[in-house]
Amino acid sequence: MTDELLAHRLAIRDVVETWAIARDSGDWDAFGAQWHDDGYMMATWFQGPKDDFIRVSQEGWAKGVSILHFTGGCKISIAGARAIAQTRMTIMQRGEVHGIACDVTCTGRFYDFFELRNGRWGIVLRQPIYEKDRLDPVDPGATVRLDPGLLAKFPEGYRHLAYLQVQLGYPVKPDMPGLRGPGVERLYERGEAWIAGQPVAP
Repeated sequence: MTDELLAHRLAIRDVVETWAIARDSGDWDAFGAQWHDDGYMMATWFQGPKDDFIRVSQEGWAKGVSILHFTGGCKISIAGARAIAQTRMTIMQRGEVHGIACDVTCTGRFYDFFELRNGRWGIVLRQPIYEKDRLDPVDPGATVRLDPGLLAKFPEGYRHLAYLQVQLGYPVKPDMPGLRGPGVERLYERGEAWIAGQPVAP
């Protein structure tokens, strides 16, 4: 690996890690700096331009919404001024479900479309992949009974996260990509097209 390629990989990884720390700590200037101006976010509870995502994240922060992120290993593919970064991540959200304080832990990957513009790597599109999740009462002695019909409306990879977010009043997208299946296969194809120089749409 050349020094130049290593420097690019480190810069991309720095964006991924700073994104998580800045968002979860309310450092909105640093958070906004990880995107390009046309950046777009796809999440279970929000899909839209990065400026709108920052705004709704700030609003949630002010209301005490508790969503945290943990990042792990990262696989980066670079072709010229474009890259795809896949990063192991865990989303941790706390909220009330049927009057019981609960934690949801959802494990998956950030699948990020990166571009180098004016010497800076930034996110053009972030599409998480949701692989598996679970819901636990904060009080281990508490019991929460879930509506099986509502739970079954969402894919296996994030159905408990979606259940919690619906309880909090969010409209949740029901067809996000998971570990296997046509959704994630289409995402991989879009990633390959991006690396090959084609445009990407949300």
